[in-house]
Amino acid sequence: MALPTVGAPAPPFSGPIQDGSTISLDSLRGKRVALYFYPRDNTSVCTKQACALRDGWDALTAQNITVVGVSDDPVKSHAQFAGKFALPFPLLADTGHAVLEAYGMWVEKSMYGKKYMGTQRSTFLIDENGTLRAIIEKPDTGDHAAEILRVFRSLA
Repeated sequence: MALPTVGAPAPPFSGPIQDGSTISLDSLRGKRVALYFYPRDNTSVCTKQACALRDGWDALTAQNITVVGVSDDPVKSHAQFAGKFALPFPLLADTGHAVLEAYGMWVEKSMYGKKYMGTQRSTFLIDENGTLRAIIEKPDTGDHAAEILRVFRSLA
């Protein structure tokens, strides 16, 4: 699956989040969006990344940036993960992989010689009008909020 094109409209998305409500790209018009894809709730690297985003939440929201996390974990898992680490942003439960596939993030991986399908860790930066402005393909999980701020600033 190919990555969406920077400068083109971001692929639309919609799905359930940890509180059971639905979020969509259309519902975020007027905000800058950091749509980040991560493999699994409650794993060490994914937790480090989510907590870095939580810790940078005030700086992100001050710049009109909304963070949305996406993995194929179910709503219940997202609710536990968000509650355990006091995550202030929505986590979209993409159990059917529609959003992951639209963004090219449902990919073949390999571990210990075994191939399997899984989520590629990347972040897509979308402007207020729904245009994909940048892709962070290898995010700095420990400093991701600052990284998002830097990239959005560089686009101005």
